[in-house]
Amino acid sequence: MSERKRRAGPGGAAGGSTSKKPRGASAAASYAQSLRSKLRPDDSILASLRALASASAKSKPATASSAGAKALAEDDPASASSSYIVVADQDINSVTSRINRLVLSVARSILAGRGFSFSVPSRTSTNQVYLPDLDRIVLLRREAARPFANVVTARKATVTARVLSLVHAVLRRGIHVTKRDLFYTDVKLFEDQAQSDAVLDDVSCMLGCTRSSLHVVASEKGVVVGRLIFHDDGDRIDCTRMGVGGKAIPPNIDRVSGIESDALFILLVEKDAAFMRLAEDRFYNRFPCIILTAKGQPDVATRLFLRRLKVELKLPVLAMVDSDPYGLKILSVYMCGSKNMSYDSANLTTPDIKWLGVRPSDLDKYRVPEQCRLPMSDHDIKVGKEMLDEDFVKQNASWVKELETMLRTKQKAEIQALSSFGFQYLTEVYLPLKLQQEDWI
Repeated sequence: MSERKRRAGPGGAAGGSTSKKPRGASAAASYAQSLRSKLRPDDSILASLRALASASAKSKPATASSAGAKALAEDDPASASSSYIVVADQDINSVTSRINRLVLSVARSILAGRGFSFSVPSRTSTNQVYLPDLDRIVLLRREAARPFANVVTARKATVTARVLSLVHAVLRRGIHVTKRDLFYTDVKLFEDQAQSDAVLDDVSCMLGCTRSSLHVVASEKGVVVGRLIFHDDGDRIDCTRMGVGGKAIPPNIDRVSGIESDALFILLVEKDAAFMRLAEDRFYNRFPCIILTAKGQPDVATRLFLRRLKVELKLPVLAMVDSDPYGLKILSVYMCGSKNMSYDSANLTTPDIKWLGVRPSDLDKYRVPEQCRLPMSDHDIKVGKEMLDEDFVKQNASWVKELETMLRTKQKAEIQALSSFGFQYLTEVYLPLKLQQEDWI
């Protein structure tokens, strides 16, 4: 055999180089191209989206949350909401008055020789439950004493008193601070920010107000882009002129006003990478929409902002998350709340979100190459099985079917797996075809 033949690669070229793709990848690419040919003109897809937007605008808003909040405000013990906590937005005067009354009762208890103790709603995991009628996680109305005279709770009672004092000072100044700011006011006492954060949530429950009413917010995380105009503390923001990075969602949503939009839907995206692709391709101009992401695990501000857009604009919400148990967990937090913030689920949840993709069934339907799929770890499988046992998942047969598919195949994939067909496949083929087929659950 000649030297030239010995060096010839699989394609017969000297030096072993080849431009041929593996047969499976080539077939997948051909199929992806065939899907592109199935796309109807944009006008046809837009007509379907207008019908969806019209139906969403006419649908009756969920009233369970507002009814619960009203019942709590009226302190009606006969109401169903008396069994669980519902907090509400309150102005500065209302919150400071409640703090003053709480501190006054503590002072009277000390003067009477009884010491002092805080009555704090129990936020243990067993006290955070999903209610099918409300389609969200709530915090049951159970309280635990936090006495200063008990060696077990003395430190936490001190931290609670300190947080109440700091919140009162912030409110009197009429300013907003971050949770990190709050922590650094007394590092030696708090020791770790997780401790001051947890007590801050306790204080919200004790006062019956949302955490934003305390004027303590998290740092900016979520971003939004697309067909949306709003005013941020008086400044007009046009989200079509925010570039690829989008506009940061304000951490204190109460300063947002004058929301306007000609969008047909809201596209909720799990990750920043997919958000950037959609923004750079100006997907919102081809299919009028508002695109937002929390860049992973949803923060309070993004959840509040999404709910406000949904309530005020009455637009349908479609979601794009990774095809893995964590993507579905993130989607569930937007829809029915998290256990950590269960006391404020009435204000933080957007229950009627439609799961657009990437779903486990999409991996075969769109012939995502095997090399772009990832094997599920033992922990992934454990989380997936736990999700199947969640009551809010059992309420949706389509979710159960998708999760069972994921666990059967033991495969997962990120949104970016679609880039194997081309960097713009997500915006030019996958999403338009999904919208055309109304393929969501």
